[in-house]
Amino acid sequence: MTIENRVSIVIPPEVKQSVLQKLTEVDELLKPFLIALNAEDRKVLPKMGDGSTPFVGKALGYCKSDPQFMPSYVNIPEMEIDYNAVVDLTDFAHISLKLSSGLNDTITLSGSEAYVAALSYYNSVKNAAKMNVPGAKPIYEDLKKRFENKGGATPPEPPPQQ
Repeated sequence: MTIENRVSIVIPPEVKQSVLQKLTEVDELLKPFLIALNAEDRKVLPKMGDGSTPFVGKALGYCKSDPQFMPSYVNIPEMEIDYNAVVDLTDFAHISLKLSSGLNDTITLSGSEAYVAALSYYNSVKNAAKMNVPGAKPIYEDLKKRFENKGGATPPEPPPQQ
């Protein structure tokens, strides 16, 4: 019986290098335009979500066509710059989120399959060490370090084989 293998990906080195280069280029291109907020800023700033974007766009249109209602302390050109930045960056974010989701799902599944295989090996070598099979004890002693200092946590059992 074998464990189900749902993913088997080998990324050629030239593809990996090309992707890393392109992602680095994107990072470098956007770096001058991106801001890092601290946790407090994220908490207290009013948020413009998907539902607010059309509202802000419509309000901006009215600000330009009927500026007499705009408070004197609001700068319409800066409002337009900020709104356009949201629109442009949102386009980038949608692609980035889709890519990130696919990467995370694939990493999770690949990692799960590798971890289950490692746990199966670990349990096998652990049983072999208990039965004093030559060569098993040093491997078991090395691998069990992963589960030490976890407050008595024992490694999870791999799923039943199919």
